[in-house]
Amino acid sequence: MLEHHKKPLISRREFMYRQMRYLSFSLIILIASIGIGTIGYHIFGKLLWIDSFLNASMILTGMGPVDHLDTTGGKLFAAFYALFSGVAFLTFVAVLFAPIYHRFLHRFHLGIDHDKSGD
Repeated sequence: MLEHHKKPLISRREFMYRQMRYLSFSLIILIASIGIGTIGYHIFGKLLWIDSFLNASMILTGMGPVDHLDTTGGKLFAAFYALFSGVAFLTFVAVLFAPIYHRFLHRFHLGIDHDKSGD
């Protein structure tokens, strides 16, 4: 849990530990998302593993597909994976940067509280 805005900032060491935990969780999201895409493209799109991985990576980062899909199952999978990827990538980025954003806002808020107290 993140500290309340009225609590002091955690130490840099504690912050780095927190950032590593969030990085680990965001990497789990990323790896799972690429895994889903790679397996789906391989099964439904009838692509080789390396081509499946390439397509999953490109779709997940918003670059678009590389290979042309001929099967209906592959096209349906690609459509649903593209929708899933938009949410998954934003979630990955949000989890990764949440502690940094929180620390920035917390520090900013501490400055405002300091100004209000009349010091």
